[in-house]
Amino acid sequence: MIVLHAHISVVPEKREVFLDVVQDLVKGSKAEEGNISYHLFEDTVNSNQFIMVEEWVDQAALDFHNQADHYKVFGTKAPDLLAGPVKIDRFEVSKKN
Repeated sequence: MIVLHAHISVVPEKREVFLDVVQDLVKGSKAEEGNISYHLFEDTVNSNQFIMVEEWVDQAALDFHNQADHYKVFGTKAPDLLAGPVKIDRFEVSKKN
């Protein structure tokens, strides 16, 4: 299993637009066959900081996700909404767990 933590900083004036746009990404991603979970969390101290926590069954599922229409649409809209690049932390769950 692959786990991603995507750290997202949103332009304060674009916050509401981001929240609208990201909902299609979350909904579409949760419907993908190889998705285990996909959740957006907001920082409780910094209101324009978010983290997307994603769990995928394998690399093939993640590759499929990266080519999905909802992912591509978000990718075209995100640059105008984000205060900087998304920082992604990637983890692979040990088979011994």
